[in-house]
Amino acid sequence: MANTAELLSLAGQYMLKNYKQPALVMTRGEGCYLWDTEGRRYLDLYAGIAVCALGHAHPALVKAVSEQVARLGHIANYYYNDRQIELSAELCRRSGYDRAFLCNSGTEANEAAIKLARRYHFTRGDKDRAQLVATWNSFHGRSMGSLALTGQAKYWEGFGHMLPGVSHVPYGDLEAMRRRVNDRTAAVFIEPVQGEGGVLPAPDGYLEGLRALCDERGALLVVDEIQTGIGRTGRFLATQHHGIQPDITTIAKGTAGGVPIGALLTREHVGDALPPGTHGSTFGGNPLAAAAALAVLHTLDAEGLLDHTTRMGEHLVAGLQALSKKHPHAAVGGRGRGLLAGLILADGVDPRGVLTQLRERGVLVSQAGERVVRFAPPLIVTAAELDEGLAALDAVLADPPRVSST
Repeated sequence: MANTAELLSLAGQYMLKNYKQPALVMTRGEGCYLWDTEGRRYLDLYAGIAVCALGHAHPALVKAVSEQVARLGHIANYYYNDRQIELSAELCRRSGYDRAFLCNSGTEANEAAIKLARRYHFTRGDKDRAQLVATWNSFHGRSMGSLALTGQAKYWEGFGHMLPGVSHVPYGDLEAMRRRVNDRTAAVFIEPVQGEGGVLPAPDGYLEGLRALCDERGALLVVDEIQTGIGRTGRFLATQHHGIQPDITTIAKGTAGGVPIGALLTREHVGDALPPGTHGSTFGGNPLAAAAALAVLHTLDAEGLLDHTTRMGEHLVAGLQALSKKHPHAAVGGRGRGLLAGLILADGVDPRGVLTQLRERGVLVSQAGERVVRFAPPLIVTAAELDEGLAALDAVLADPPRVSST
């Protein structure tokens, strides 16, 4: 096998340079730990950005994928396959929805939601009702439709005109949404926790208010649970904390524990707007990905991971808040829900520098927003592993890296 230097040389020669990546190559994982090609071990507290819900090489996931690929890996959607049917039923049962569309990623799920929302009104004779409202600081994906929904202009630069008919209002401002949503609005897109935007949970009453507003104005409510779904917040879906049912929910990331998958979940009367021929996916709902997702769902139950996530999330957020009090020169607070949490760094502290120093201490996290250190560990993480990460963060915050003034 090629060594680290040889692999990095190949990467520099052949890979598109669209990622900022340090000079290390991961090669193996087990539980909440990763190893690079030099044999160094890292505590993984970001889980591929909330993807590896069961950590790495979980026996249930390994068994399900191994057995399925030996039986049937892919079949086009010209035919049903048993696993996609079983998964669709499980997702609907756990979420309270009637219909599921399976795809390959969160971006694809949101693209399907855009099409469904617009066509829903078209089929009801209102072809002009095609406008979409999202929020500033949001993140919904990087394809052209989901990118237009993403309320961060830095992601738009250089890609030409965005999808027309999309507008944004401040997150958490129900009155701003009330002023914007009208009889031309097809749907409102919202995250229950703005993940990429800085781990910002919705204010009390906000999601409930949006549900009532959409009902009043005749718009669909679409909730993007790409990052928060599949138990990440301690409930199967984050909206279940709020007692509301959106018209459409999109999920992905942790759904299959690292095998690419996405899904759109919707009510019966909304799903009717996409009859045969209006939308599809070559790989969506393939038996391999569906089997992996079923293994994740069954393990959530078998290992009691929803309750575990709630307990570990409280432990993590309490630890972050304690560190912000201990190091007020470096951090100004911790926030989050379940195992999606963030430490808000003080002005002048370099978030990339914090991530680098944590990595040098063997702990992997990620950045969200301008100055938030984001934690999204595997749902199987233990209190001892969280404490290991918090101890490393404590050491970094004692003398934090500063943003250069030059």
